[in-house]
Amino acid sequence: MAFRIDPHVHSFFSGDGVSSPEALIQSAKKAGLHGFALTDHNTCDGCRHLRDRGLLREDGVAVDGFLIIPGVEVSTEEGHLLCLGVWLPNGLKGVPAREVISMVHAQNGLAIPAHPYDRLRAGIREGHLDELNIDGLEVFNAATALRRHNDSALAYATRRGLPMTAGSDAHHHAAIGRSFTQFPSETLTMRGILDSLPTGTSLHCAPLGPVEALRKTFHNWFRIRKKRIY
Repeated sequence: MAFRIDPHVHSFFSGDGVSSPEALIQSAKKAGLHGFALTDHNTCDGCRHLRDRGLLREDGVAVDGFLIIPGVEVSTEEGHLLCLGVWLPNGLKGVPAREVISMVHAQNGLAIPAHPYDRLRAGIREGHLDELNIDGLEVFNAATALRRHNDSALAYATRRGLPMTAGSDAHHHAAIGRSFTQFPSETLTMRGILDSLPTGTSLHCAPLGPVEALRKTFHNWFRIRKKRIY
């Protein structure tokens, strides 16, 4: 079965996030998703929040038919790296990507660079990508303003034979599921989803709408809300 998962989602535990993890779950269900990866910037606090409220299981099993994959988007020395299926310590900002990837693989997680060609955001650039043992590449980011940046990521992943993902990069609950990845897993479990990535995903690619894009840009530039700490 193909499960619809958004692998790039932020809550208000990110400095530029707006919505609570619970609000993200409600919107994701309404959008028809089977789950998402919570990938707040440089912290797993949102995942810990959901775990302690019984909405995320450390054994990777879905809760009430909905799966939350623990993760984090680390601002490595070279750029942003999605780390899926892991519980990493806070404070890895600025650490070399190679070291973060080793930590991810030690937990049997996936390391997937986000928006690598988006010149307006800190993606890991091609020269560094060539040197890294990554597990896939985000080839469509719904928040990327210029289509050619996503096209370049797709071309690189195709050339290198990398598994591909698409994600919303939602920072507000209304944007979740705008883009998502269908994983051909036999079970709706974290291990089943992550292990199915190399077997071939299908991507639903749609950019953020004007209101969603403006909201994300506003909260990225003007961080009015204080970042939540758990």
